Parts: sequence; structure tokens; C-alpha cells
Amino acid sequence: MEFNMVEKMAITENLDSTTLRQAVKDTLRNYFTNIGSEQPVDFYCILLEEIERPLLEVLINHTHYNQVRMAQILGISRGTLRKKLKQYGMLD
Repeated sequence: MEFNMVEKMAITENLDSTTLRQAVKDTLRNYFTNIGSEQPVDFYCILLEEIERPLLEVLINHTHYNQVRMAQILGISRGTLRKKLKQYGMLD
């Protein structure tokens, strides 16, 4: 089943995305408060790793390791998914 951009945005809004967005904002504010005047290096890469690993772990459980379904949920190719799984040592 394919969705256009407007449909995807409507689905996202209905899934309490603001709650997820708020949780991310709160976590980031807390992180920067805790590090004080320290300046993180390569923060974008660190952030992606901190988000991707638990996302993949949850999807593995949710899909019973069905890589086709995981890739569909994420909106990426199965090859890209396998690359990510290998990157985090999660590939069978």
C-alpha cells in the first residue's frame, strides 16, 4: 500500500507525533543542560546512532525480524536496512 505525502503527514499526525517530538525535545534540552558549557563533537552522528539502534531493536521485535516489513515501515530499501543492521551488529 502506497501513501502520498499528504496521507503520510495525516497518518503521522494521528500517531501522536507531537508526543514523540516533545519527548525528543525534552531529552535534548536535558542533555544540553547536563553537559553545561561542553561542546559536543559530531553530535549529529551520535544522535543518529542513539536513535537508530533502539528503533531497529523495537522493529525487530515488532516484525519478528521480518526485514521486508521493517524496511517498509522505515521507508528504506531492504539493502539499506541490512547495512544498518550490520552496522549495529544485529544481522543474523
